Amino acid sequence: MTGVRLSGFAQAETIWAQIRRLHWVLCLLIGLVAACGAGILFSAADGNWWPWAAPQLVRFAVGFSMLLAIGLVDLQFWWRMAYVIYAAAVVLLGVVEFAGVGDGAQRWINLGVINLQPSEVMKIALVLALARYFHDVDENQVDRFIVLLFPLFAIAVPVMLVLRQPDLGTASILGALGAASIFLGGLAWWKFALAGIVAGGAAPIAWTMLHDYQRERVLTFLEPERDPLGTGYHIVQSKIALGSGGTFGKGFMEGSQAQLSFLPEKHTDFIFTMMAEEFGFFGSMFLLGLYAAILFCCFAIALRSQSVFARVLALGAALNMFLYAFINMAMVMGLLPVVGVPLPLVSYGGTAMLTLMIGFGFIQSVAVHGHRDIGRGRNKIL
Repeated sequence: MTGVRLSGFAQAETIWAQIRRLHWVLCLLIGLVAACGAGILFSAADGNWWPWAAPQLVRFAVGFSMLLAIGLVDLQFWWRMAYVIYAAAVVLLGVVEFAGVGDGAQRWINLGVINLQPSEVMKIALVLALARYFHDVDENQVDRFIVLLFPLFAIAVPVMLVLRQPDLGTASILGALGAASIFLGGLAWWKFALAGIVAGGAAPIAWTMLHDYQRERVLTFLEPERDPLGTGYHIVQSKIALGSGGTFGKGFMEGSQAQLSFLPEKHTDFIFTMMAEEFGFFGSMFLLGLYAAILFCCFAIALRSQSVFARVLALGAALNMFLYAFINMAMVMGLLPVVGVPLPLVSYGGTAMLTLMIGFGFIQSVAVHGHRDIGRGRNKIL
């Protein structure tokens, strides 16, 4: 009986030790970004918690619970389940082909309580699968073409399925995450340069394969003033709002472009523009600083890990958040064509929020368990 009590006490002590190893500074930074998002959504609804701010906070609470739960699960479990999770994500993308819903684009599965966007789930599933694969591959074999066939196929399948929805922005992010995972797995940098040259040469062919509205977005990006009341309306209004914010902004709920509904999609794709108008340059830099601090914490966690699986998983999940933020901000500033990419933890949305929190959960799992060996692959990389 005493032995059972001691065993139970030792188990509780182990769980408490794992909770202490969670990166609580990272949790605080994530919470601060989410709080900024809730505040802007409150302003976007003219000072009301509904229809955006309150549901977003509920989703964050659910996502944060998932973050903690995933972070406390042994990293070895996620290594074993990597291919299963990837396969499930591919199946969900296939379901979208036959039972997907959406307004103009078929990208979601209606689950009743939430519209699930499988392409968002695939971003983390792809990183997880490639982290497992390169962990198991001998470092001296990474550069062999036959070894690269599986990761190239694993990237191509979801990219093609997402392009059929069609969703060029998400497909591009999937391609970037896959390429980054291959690089982190140990492929020589000069091969990426060669692939970039080949991709550049294939650009004219890719242009002919784009949908008409996608080509129109690229042309509008190059010259938004060519149709300021049509295809260029979004980006023109966004630039006006960004410039009118000035140094300190117009004040909370005082942004004319957003409050008078000149700014389109102010609660989703163009929420950063709304924040810049109300809080100006310093408010925007504060949010950028929070994102930079989150990335710094993620990189520190990855560099302390002892296996290729943990390193690729943590850096891949962090890169996913970076791509969200970079593409969204560059888009609203006219530096990239307009695509439907939300601002992480700030834009209103369910699947994107939960996917990001799951990614942070994997990073927390690396923080808690990354010092241990994983499987029989490449451990003790430092």
